Amino acid sequence: MAKTSSSSNAPQLKRSLKARHLTMISLGGSIGTGIFLASGGAIHTAGPGGALLAYAAVGIMVYFLMTSLAEMAAYMPVAGSFKVYATKFVDPAFGFAIGWNYWYNWAITIAAELAAVVLIMKFWFPDSPSFVWSALALLIMFGFNYMSVKGFGEAEFWFSLIKVITVIIFIIIGFLMIFGIMGGEAIGFTNFTIEDAPFNGGFFAILGIFMAAGFSFQGTELLGVAAGESKDPGKTIPKAVSTVFWRILLFYILSIFVIGMILPYTDPRLLSESVSVSPFTLVFERAGFAFAASVMNAIILTAVLSAGNSGMYASTRMLWDLARDGKAPKFLGKLDKRGVPVNALIATTLVGSLAFLSTFFGDGTVYVWLLNASGMAGFVTWLGIAVSHYRFRRAYLAQGGNIDDLPYRARFFPFGPLLALVLCTFIILGQNFQAFVGGEIDWNGALVSYIGLPLFLIVWLVYKVKYKTKLIPLKDCDFDKE
Repeated sequence: MAKTSSSSNAPQLKRSLKARHLTMISLGGSIGTGIFLASGGAIHTAGPGGALLAYAAVGIMVYFLMTSLAEMAAYMPVAGSFKVYATKFVDPAFGFAIGWNYWYNWAITIAAELAAVVLIMKFWFPDSPSFVWSALALLIMFGFNYMSVKGFGEAEFWFSLIKVITVIIFIIIGFLMIFGIMGGEAIGFTNFTIEDAPFNGGFFAILGIFMAAGFSFQGTELLGVAAGESKDPGKTIPKAVSTVFWRILLFYILSIFVIGMILPYTDPRLLSESVSVSPFTLVFERAGFAFAASVMNAIILTAVLSAGNSGMYASTRMLWDLARDGKAPKFLGKLDKRGVPVNALIATTLVGSLAFLSTFFGDGTVYVWLLNASGMAGFVTWLGIAVSHYRFRRAYLAQGGNIDDLPYRARFFPFGPLLALVLCTFIILGQNFQAFVGGEIDWNGALVSYIGLPLFLIVWLVYKVKYKTKLIPLKDCDFDKE
């Protein structure tokens, strides 16, 4: 089995990211508006028990995906991880499609974060021009990514730390309120027993939240991209995985539990996506904190900048790796002397800003389509990770590899990746099941929701037909680490 790596005098990516950077990069990509804003709607729709059940189920799936990714990334740490693994262990056409799919996913997410920044700043400056805030946010994201990778990692560390501290404080204050320690009457489990609580809306309500919960956890896979620039990946990646997953799961589960205990799920304010009635804001206001809305607005702003910052990093590295592998224009595969893929960064920034500009034309219809295609792309990437890991382990054994020699070994193989594969497929196919429920099929709603799937399949099949690629036999899978 090949384990050699090629060397070159050309500039290389710098392995400057430490374990704490990896942990926070992955946390930064997943702790955002999903927990600060969307969690309220989940509780209102399915009840506190239904929301907890849905998020826990998705959390288990993400755990298996993270351990699958960690096994491959610790052994073969490369910047274009998902594309490389899919190319080496499944099919070059599949790797090509996964790579462009992931780049597109985060490039469009940058546009979504720019739109979110405008809404957040309008909270304080309602009459200000939108383009000022979006341009400033884009400049900040570009600046952090233009710095050395260590500078990016440090910025992301502090961005993410603000969010982590906020969630921890929220959970502590919430429990103090539940048991009446902060003054006032103990709330207890009263809101878990009102009307149809803890479950509301039955199976389909929980299923809908299950689909939505997947979006909240997207970003955990950023760890795989950052592995290509991490110090001692064989040690730092397993350490980051073990901490990231449990922190994210605990943050989400405990936050939803606290919100469900303190606020009745029937409260209509939970449906709003305005920061002034974010469930976090409502709980802090109930605890007697002045200026809770302004403070949460500032924190959500850092969350949005963090997500955009991480997204720009991930998409830039993926585009650079595609170019380096001859699957994107050659000039995008160049690094400057600091090891930063500046050309790929500029191209990604331009695409993200152009996608954002589409919000101003045609009532934002084009933007909605782009965003929906991007949402589907994240789940397709997860599916690709599960398939790649299943093939990676089987090929590793088929070529005489010893499991004990792997820097990190995913537990519950093959059950883990297979379960993640099934659940990912279920989420992808059930993305807008409501369109098919009832008397008439909502074809427009279905098309908007599923547009990302045919786009992925077209890219995959066109490459496959053009280059006549086939599923790689396990004995022929390439374990060369370059």
